[in-house]
Amino acid sequence: MRSRFTAFAVGDVDYLRASWHPDTAPTELELDPDQRWYRLDIVGVEAGGMFDDAGTVEFRARYKHPEGAGTMTEVSRFVRTAGSWLYLDGVVSR
Repeated sequence: MRSRFTAFAVGDVDYLRASWHPDTAPTELELDPDQRWYRLDIVGVEAGGMFDDAGTVEFRARYKHPEGAGTMTEVSRFVRTAGSWLYLDGVVSR
């Protein structure tokens, strides 16, 4: 989760695509160059340990944009595929 947040923060689309499960990855991904992600708070984690094949992370991410600052809260699902954790999907609550 933290590495994907960092990828959003620095605009690393290649990493985001590589860490997204192929079944749910978008065909195109464009980031808003005016949106600056600057803080990530992990709210909760379920499973996702060394011996798990799936897990969830609830997080709160803060951003600044010329139109105003904001916070996004999401519960993300991850699956381990071939030894790597991949983002499957998420539910945004705010």
